[in-house]
Amino acid sequence: MRNIRTLTRRAAVVAASVTAALVLAACGDGGDDSGTGHAGGHSSASSSASADATAGAHNAQDVSFAQGMIPHHQQALEMAALAADRASSAEVKDLASRVEKAQDPEIKTMSGWLTSWGEDVPASSDSAAESMHGMDHSGMPGMMDSADMDKLEKASGTDFDTMFLTMMIEHHEGAVDMATTEKDKGEYGPATSMAGDIVTAQTAEIAEMNKLLGKS
Repeated sequence: MRNIRTLTRRAAVVAASVTAALVLAACGDGGDDSGTGHAGGHSSASSSASADATAGAHNAQDVSFAQGMIPHHQQALEMAALAADRASSAEVKDLASRVEKAQDPEIKTMSGWLTSWGEDVPASSDSAAESMHGMDHSGMPGMMDSADMDKLEKASGTDFDTMFLTMMIEHHEGAVDMATTEKDKGEYGPATSMAGDIVTAQTAEIAEMNKLLGKS
């Protein structure tokens, strides 16, 4: 009888041991799955980091775009500022106000890009903007020379309106050309996106200004 009880106890111990082994094996398998999961997580993180690096990459065209568009925008702001007390048309004043609201933030954004890239940032102070019409921008599409800016500054009323619209159309066309080049050749996502916005917005404003001038 004692032997039977002993055998029963041994059988119970063996069964418990087998059960424990199975549980541990299951846990081990779970650990492997978890490890695989973690490995997958690391792979995903690596892919994300790679994507971020690609999105942050820039090339010489991106630098050229920002360094050229900043002074281009600055001159547009200078022209727009003149409209406040010289324009006679409410439509011209409204357009000038919209130019200021759109382009001033873009100057700040592009300046930030250049700073982060370790590149030179064109002067953007008020004094620099006020003196821009005396600078040589002959190689930049749509930029006015000092004689043009002097004429605009001295004009008023309907003469100013006509001169402003005519000059701003040319100025916008230059910006669209520059932005189109950036869209085609740039690498930095935010820059090519801004270029697309510039093309869309300024093309619409060109049509608006032509209409104000009585052109189709």
